[in-house]
Amino acid sequence: MEIKDFPTVTPRIEWPTIALAGVIYAMWFALTLFWTHLPFWALTLAAAWTTAWHMSLQHEIIHGHPTRIRWVNNCIGQWPLALWLPFEHYRHSHLAHHNDERLTDPLDDPESYYWRQEDWDRLGPFGRAIIRLQASLLGRLLIGPFWASARLWKGEIADIAAGNRRAIRLGAAHVLEVAIVLIWAVGVCGMPLATYLFCFVYAGTSLAMVRSFAEHRAESVVERRTAIVEKSWILGPLFLFNNLHVAHHMRHTMPWYALPRWYRVNRAALIERNGGLVYDSYFEVIRRYFLRPHDQSLHPRLEAPTVPSPLVPTNAKRLRREG
Repeated sequence: MEIKDFPTVTPRIEWPTIALAGVIYAMWFALTLFWTHLPFWALTLAAAWTTAWHMSLQHEIIHGHPTRIRWVNNCIGQWPLALWLPFEHYRHSHLAHHNDERLTDPLDDPESYYWRQEDWDRLGPFGRAIIRLQASLLGRLLIGPFWASARLWKGEIADIAAGNRRAIRLGAAHVLEVAIVLIWAVGVCGMPLATYLFCFVYAGTSLAMVRSFAEHRAESVVERRTAIVEKSWILGPLFLFNNLHVAHHMRHTMPWYALPRWYRVNRAALIERNGGLVYDSYFEVIRRYFLRPHDQSLHPRLEAPTVPSPLVPTNAKRLRREG
């Protein structure tokens, strides 16, 4: 079926995204300032939502929103409320992920959760057990944030130690930004560091990982590697409608608030295109994969290129190789 587009004019300033950023930062400031007035469970829920929403905002900004001026966009999105993820690293690795011809490939897709046989063998029994645990949604939520941050910083620290000037510059900038975040939350607001790490960082990253858990699957046909999660009335807005992930990969420069309408217009064509990889809601994802693996850990159809793709940053490829 034919994909239908409708006339759109992208404004110079996308005010819905500006407003969203204002709401997210207002929530963060309010939660850090008045954290003592909330029971711990309520603080955790609100903080996790705020951090995950901010990570969705960062994803939107990486794709060129909400203005046409990159430094303005960076000023809005670069602040590491989740602490562990450097914005520029996220930008480079995620844009490499959008090389759809290499989606799920553990060499060329920095966001792949699949492994090559030789890398899998080097992990050892404990490492393979950790990977298998993360193949279920419960395991991803419990240990995914620690695993992702540890793997990223293992590579970053190695680059810094090797004298990589770019890594040193970006690492220093990230440390400064983290310091600003913590000076406010811990120094000014008096929140214990452990509370911020659990409620905002770990719980927020864990919630954000619900979106990425089942959005890709290794298939021989490129178009069938990306999933759709429908009827996401709560998590859809949290993820800025990236639950409609096929739509995002096909129109990755389209602003978040335009995706639902474009998806509705093209629903039948998109489902035909992705081979019917559709989940009715995140409740279906939970029901099917909460305790069971989403897929095998070894990439089933890997044909590794002899020369790595230039679209993927060297550090991102090495992270996938080293584990």
